[in-house]
Amino acid sequence: MRFVGLALLVAVGATVGTLLRASIELVFPHAPGEWPWATFAINILGGLALGALIEALALRGPDTGRRRMLRLGVGTGVVGGFTTYSTFVVEIDRLATAGAVSMALVYTLASVVLGVVAAAIGAGVAASVFGRREPEGEGAA
Repeated sequence: MRFVGLALLVAVGATVGTLLRASIELVFPHAPGEWPWATFAINILGGLALGALIEALALRGPDTGRRRMLRLGVGTGVVGGFTTYSTFVVEIDRLATAGAVSMALVYTLASVVLGVVAAAIGAGVAASVFGRREPEGEGAA
């Protein structure tokens, strides 16, 4: 698939992810100075999903063909549109502006640390489900 096709794949995926995120944030709003649970959960779930996806694809072979399309369409597109660094930063500012500076710091650290942990858990789950496969032609007795 050429560049324009891959870019369209990412754009369609991002549209789906963004609409899903926006819907969740509309259903679960928060007031200024309150913990932004929707964005927090979205970013943690996104880390989990991305870790699982990348590991599952890596276990299946090189980043070519359908695996590359899945990585770009689902990983970069859907998960990239679903998660949100920009809203995360705005919410940190809103917490701090509302006088909840300690909460803003905890939210920042918890989001980053738990996001990385979630990605590692996702990768671990994918590894246990899909298992490590030896590349073809190697290790044959």
